[in-house]
Amino acid sequence: MKRALGPALKILALRMPAFTIPALAIPALLFAGTMRAADAPVVVTSIKPIHSLVSAIMQGVGEPELIVDGAASPHTYNLKPSNARAMQDAKVIFWVGPGLEAFLEKPLQALGRNASIAALDDAPGLVKLPFREGGAFEPHDDAPEHESASGQHDEADAAHDADPGHAGDHDHDHDHDHDTFDTHLWLDPMNAKAMAAMITTTLVAADPANALTYQGNAKALDDKLDALDTEIKDMVAPVKDKPFIVFHDAYQYFEHRYGIRVTGSITVSPETIPGAERVSEIHRKVGELGATCVFAEPQFEPRLVNVVVEGTRAKSGVLDPEAATLKAGPDLYFNLMRGIANSMKDCLSSA
Repeated sequence: MKRALGPALKILALRMPAFTIPALAIPALLFAGTMRAADAPVVVTSIKPIHSLVSAIMQGVGEPELIVDGAASPHTYNLKPSNARAMQDAKVIFWVGPGLEAFLEKPLQALGRNASIAALDDAPGLVKLPFREGGAFEPHDDAPEHESASGQHDEADAAHDADPGHAGDHDHDHDHDHDTFDTHLWLDPMNAKAMAAMITTTLVAADPANALTYQGNAKALDDKLDALDTEIKDMVAPVKDKPFIVFHDAYQYFEHRYGIRVTGSITVSPETIPGAERVSEIHRKVGELGATCVFAEPQFEPRLVNVVVEGTRAKSGVLDPEAATLKAGPDLYFNLMRGIANSMKDCLSSA
């Protein structure tokens, strides 16, 4: 037996160096990964919902930078030095437009000179809804009348926007009036599809070497958005006729798409905290309109909602239209929309 073990051990010893090959290959694999990351264009996005759509389309190529991170809001954001450096290095910058991220207007002109800048509120096919006057709305009209209130690009704008050569020139010569429509455009999945199409066109023009990846990811995202739309319709259907009040008027697109009944908002603009008279008016409206829920937002004054519901039968909940509490990434958009639908369903069904 001892003699038989000798040759066997020698054979094992001869084979052992083979197990060191993967370790030797690791530096080469890391180098290849580094080269791939270096080849990806530097892409900067303004807010989390837009970052999510861009991330989904860039999967397998690179990851975009995000300016308004964490629980910050584009309504009150101050640009950081790290944001400025990212914008200077960017090949592509995506934002909604000056109606939402007003803090970016001048920095884009100063820092984004070498980038293709795409304002997604110019995406062809968007449904745009006008701002509503005041905060306490009257009971809603029928859906067809809402449909007629939506705005679309005219044919000349659509042709201009679809041209990759014009994908980045809107921010320096923006000829649309951004004060006339609600800029929370992403809260309708069909608008998200329109923005994703413009994102894809812009990325392909800036980085044609990865065009097939962008286009394949865009197709998968398009299908997922269709499925999400059907899912949310089913989720909110049992409670869509129950009236409720929101902190600020950010939900028109969700409301328009799914036929829900937002009857008013505490404040028109989240930058302006309403006074005692305004809060008293909304408190009165909660009773008059029969609102079943009043929704706060995580980054704005939740105590106001407690004052508004005090002494009424209305319950309070939280909606997060800008994804302040969600982790950035390709899944964020879907978590955002499901979160809004779930919050509405939970509060309204228990009221």
